[in-house]
Amino acid sequence: VQGDICEPHFIKQLFETEKIDIVLHFAAQTHVDLSFWHALEFTYVNVYGTNVLVAAAHEANVEKFVYVSTDEVYGGSTDQEFDESSPKRPTNPYASSKAAAECFVQSYWERYQFPVVITRSSNVYGPHQYPEKVIPKFISLLQQNRKCCIHGSGLQRRNFLYATDVVEAFLTVLKEGKPGEIYNIGTNFEMSIAQLAKELIHLIKKTSSESEMEHWMDYVKDRPANDMRYPMSSEKMHKLGWRPKVPWKEGIKKTIEWYKENFHNWKNAEKALEPFPVTEPFAQLNVP
Repeated sequence: VQGDICEPHFIKQLFETEKIDIVLHFAAQTHVDLSFWHALEFTYVNVYGTNVLVAAAHEANVEKFVYVSTDEVYGGSTDQEFDESSPKRPTNPYASSKAAAECFVQSYWERYQFPVVITRSSNVYGPHQYPEKVIPKFISLLQQNRKCCIHGSGLQRRNFLYATDVVEAFLTVLKEGKPGEIYNIGTNFEMSIAQLAKELIHLIKKTSSESEMEHWMDYVKDRPANDMRYPMSSEKMHKLGWRPKVPWKEGIKKTIEWYKENFHNWKNAEKALEPFPVTEPFAQLNVP
């Protein structure tokens, strides 16, 4: 049922008519670059929308409410590994809105013992991902004989987790996750954005030549804030029996193949391939 989490009447009606017993709350504005331009919209959807949803779920007395957050709420770190008790220090509007929403969700556990669970995951990649995100963006650019646009130095490192591994993690949290708890869904697989570009150039352009790789890389100005790393410990998830299974080589091969066949099916995907978001005038929000 398609609808807007920021519409309380619609959400209330949904819980009344659909007999929902478990909520997995993925709905959010997620693109970090865009959040610098549309911070108010991110706050509205991610914080207010989460409020609407958790309030309706609580009223409907659902069995479990899983709030899908992000490793970015911790802020960046070059050495310290974050666990679930690490302080939240978000550095961009997207991460700040997710951190604020977490607080509202957690308050329902503190106040009502409403069975909420919060997850924080590393970057997810795989087929079907909208090409504004870095991996599908680079793949799509290279497949169109265009250069990878790299923000700043390209030395920022990210952890990448294949989509099916994340699905397994959520199924584990649904079954085994304890109410009131937070779980990091992370992977030890990490690479810099520049290295990611080279890896994709090697696979798509069939070259190992350093100079030829550089030809396909276009360094552009950095985003306003760009954390260097998000190292996370996922011991808590490991204790529930989950670990990532899909190796990078297998996951990236499947992803590249999917975009070769399916990129043209996206609507307005060309906009997503620009180095920075193509922003439209901010729409006035009708906040009740």
